[in-house]
Amino acid sequence: MRKVSIMNGHARLSDIAAHAGVSEATVSRVLNGKPGVSSATRQAVMTALDLMGYERPQRLRQRSNGLIGLVTPELDNPIFPAFAQAIEKALTHNGYTPVLCTQMPGGAPEDEFTELLVDRGVSGIVFVSGLHADTTARMDRYTRLIDRGLPIVLVDGYNDDIDAPFISPDDRLASRLAVQHLVDLGHERIGLATGPRRFVPVIRKIEGYQQAMTQLLGAGDTGDLVAHSLFSVEGGQAAAAQLLAKGCTGIVCASDLMALGAIRACRERGLAVPGDVSVVGFDDSPLIAFTDPPLTTVRKPIGAMASAAVATLLEEVNGAQARRVELIFQPELVVRGSTGSGPLVNR
Repeated sequence: MRKVSIMNGHARLSDIAAHAGVSEATVSRVLNGKPGVSSATRQAVMTALDLMGYERPQRLRQRSNGLIGLVTPELDNPIFPAFAQAIEKALTHNGYTPVLCTQMPGGAPEDEFTELLVDRGVSGIVFVSGLHADTTARMDRYTRLIDRGLPIVLVDGYNDDIDAPFISPDDRLASRLAVQHLVDLGHERIGLATGPRRFVPVIRKIEGYQQAMTQLLGAGDTGDLVAHSLFSVEGGQAAAAQLLAKGCTGIVCASDLMALGAIRACRERGLAVPGDVSVVGFDDSPLIAFTDPPLTTVRKPIGAMASAAVATLLEEVNGAQARRVELIFQPELVVRGSTGSGPLVNR
């Protein structure tokens, strides 16, 4: 959105005052840097200016404390823009300027973005779902950054060889919550549609799934009920096709996009969701509640993870000693319309 300068007209002041819930006189005091306004009220007026597309007066612009790099995968999956927005908001709140680097298929690799950010003199870097989550990738790219004293935080993934803070959802619990929900509905033939097996979150989701299937259903080897594909609609469709062929009436998916693909696979076969097959996603991406049917999913705690990532990074930026620790955040089951009674209940 293009920023426009604030004019001194009455209408502009009244618009800002109405948006901030204060008087025009208060808006005038804030814009002119006058005392007698609480910090909360001053922030409300600043927020109203930003949201309405007005450019802050020069005297009120906060000087950046520095640049922070943010490296994310492609933004096609709505969970990554949501993550980026939450992290950027937290950085801006703390006076830092975020520099977003988005990896695209066939585009610049993570290492190239890292080199660019280092050349720009960033104070630290947050990596979201980067190569640190890939068990086949080399980790010396991160140890070199640490050795040169650059603070980093790694989101979604873990590796023992990196002495840095990690921020992760509890992927094992996510699978258990989904399986428990389907078992409670009467399903016993439950499959897992997930991504490539080399990624740490995938490994953990499989572990949680297998533990839940054993504990709740007494299942033995469930390896044939785990289908690997890409984290996309098409990937979910392909994985679900394999699981439906094996008689699954419940499908746990490793992302919301995969879950939408699973629903498409069901409909291609004339199966109703949730009448014949129940589908559970993971992430609770923006707008996912408005799909058809509204998707039951396991919500990734994006806000809490983003806040923790920024707080941990800025501790290092301000001189705290980096340490290898993984902060694990609990997901939450959100029940909507894509899950229903299974065959055990209908008998």
